[in-house]
Amino acid sequence: MTDATVRARPSTVREAKVVTYARLAKLDVFDYYLSLLVVLSAVLLPIGDFDPAVLTTLGLFGLGAVLMTASLVAFDDLTGYRDGSDTANYRANPTLRRARRKPLVTGALTEPEVECFGWLTAIAGAAVFAVAVMTAPHAPQWTIWLIVANFVVGIQYSYGLKISYHGFQEAYIAALGWVMVLAPYGLVTGRFDGFVLVQALLFGLGPLLFGVYSNTNDIAGDRAVGRPTVAALTTPRGNRRFVAALSLGEFLLGAVASATGVAPWWFVLLMLPVTVLRVRQFGIGFGARGDILRARAIGFTAHRVGAALLVAANLVLAVTK
Repeated sequence: MTDATVRARPSTVREAKVVTYARLAKLDVFDYYLSLLVVLSAVLLPIGDFDPAVLTTLGLFGLGAVLMTASLVAFDDLTGYRDGSDTANYRANPTLRRARRKPLVTGALTEPEVECFGWLTAIAGAAVFAVAVMTAPHAPQWTIWLIVANFVVGIQYSYGLKISYHGFQEAYIAALGWVMVLAPYGLVTGRFDGFVLVQALLFGLGPLLFGVYSNTNDIAGDRAVGRPTVAALTTPRGNRRFVAALSLGEFLLGAVASATGVAPWWFVLLMLPVTVLRVRQFGIGFGARGDILRARAIGFTAHRVGAALLVAANLVLAVTK
């Protein structure tokens, strides 16, 4: 063994740990953070009136959101490992579920390491959120309370109060998306807007409509540990109807917004590609083939297409005013 090899080994170990912690934080799943592009598109035009402080606020809010989410998923992995559900769900089909995304299951990280990471990212996230609020162009009280409530509840998702173990998993998955649009919009504009609310509701349904497919795949593991998702609590037919209702509700939300004037008349037409993807997703997941994980993957695509269309809607609306 050469001196060069000895010197190289620590840096290699550090790099591996960084990658492992990135997997723990689920940094490859960026779907919630697309909300920042939606908000930016809503306030970008006219460029002559654009306040550069908006970029700082959105950047700080985004960093706080990444840190908070990293804490949430770290604690979720810790709880899932301790109760055995992650081991059951991921080792059942490691090829499809990519067990490496669960460093505790693979043994890449220890419980104390994950718990420490969860608390450090939670503290850092709270600090960054505080700076974002203090330096924002606006900070209405409803926005501050929304951020605080979301942060406190998020840390309790699978840790502490464990709200996802008491029937609130699906509600929080959607609510996190809603907050990720409404809160930064309030910080940079100081106001509440009906069309932005519609966009927030649609944005939050995106993660929910790939989360419920994950829950369908994880029924056995969730039932074994008493995690009461809708999929685990109801019958296969009841779960199928629940997912169908969410998919239909997403379309109806845009349709009603267009019909009532809250959104432009063309908004429902612009969002039709998402509806088409939802129909395909449901057919693949609950049709004859029953390929739930493939349907879940389509859910990611649908959400990302939807976010891009929300950005397009804001830009079109801005240039046509």
